[in-house]
Amino acid sequence: MGYYEDVKEAADYVRGRIQTVPDLAIVLGSGLGDFAGTLGDAVSMPYGDIPHWPASKVVGHEGRLVVGTVGGRTIAALSGRCHTYEGHDLKTVTFAVRVLGLLGVKMLVLTNAAGGINTGFSQGALMVIDDHINLIGSNPLVGPNDERFGVRFPDMSEVYSKRLRGIADEAGRAIGMPLPHGVYVGLLGPSYETPAEIRFLRTIGADAVGMSTVPEAIAARHMGIEVLGISCITNMAAGVLPEPLDHNEVMETAKRVRGQFIGLLKEVIARA
Repeated sequence: MGYYEDVKEAADYVRGRIQTVPDLAIVLGSGLGDFAGTLGDAVSMPYGDIPHWPASKVVGHEGRLVVGTVGGRTIAALSGRCHTYEGHDLKTVTFAVRVLGLLGVKMLVLTNAAGGINTGFSQGALMVIDDHINLIGSNPLVGPNDERFGVRFPDMSEVYSKRLRGIADEAGRAIGMPLPHGVYVGLLGPSYETPAEIRFLRTIGADAVGMSTVPEAIAARHMGIEVLGISCITNMAAGVLPEPLDHNEVMETAKRVRGQFIGLLKEVIARA
């Protein structure tokens, strides 16, 4: 069986487990998976149960697909993602997005924990992604193109939907939380960046840095899915503050903003 058939088999499995196909899905980044536990009438599927679905082995990534309701609307939440730095190729990293697309999802909210490059950001800020820079070193569309997913050369002039970014701003105002906007740069990882790399990234226009999101956003746009990206600025990047970087700090910050994050997502879902 080929890649498309594997994706279809996984989508068929998920479809067979749920009553209503969601039109909106959310990928939950490091330490942000708690949102999945707030869904009503939830059907929870461990990644290991879904055919061909890759497992995430990263601390802070739980590893389950939850389909349930928020304010009466059925959505899908992916608690955990796999990353290129774990040794996966980009087709594997974007497998979940492909499944969601074949399932019938029309809107995808990608969230992540990111390092703050823009010195105007505070730790714990939630940043709306306006655009991205791909420095991962490859692209999920490399190789033969499968027209069943999308065209050979997809347009990337508006990866992150202007409409959904406006909705995120409205949602932020509704909970009294103005949201900064910025450019997210995706790197391979898993080591954190050096201070010299952060100076370089700031020079080329990046506001936040992380190790995910970019491949998923490209794959989603390839399939015509509307994308919103939200970064939780869990730490200031190397060289911004005189202290070393630590994954535990990332998890602690994500935990601290959990309430605001869940509130924001609920407001976005109500308006999208």
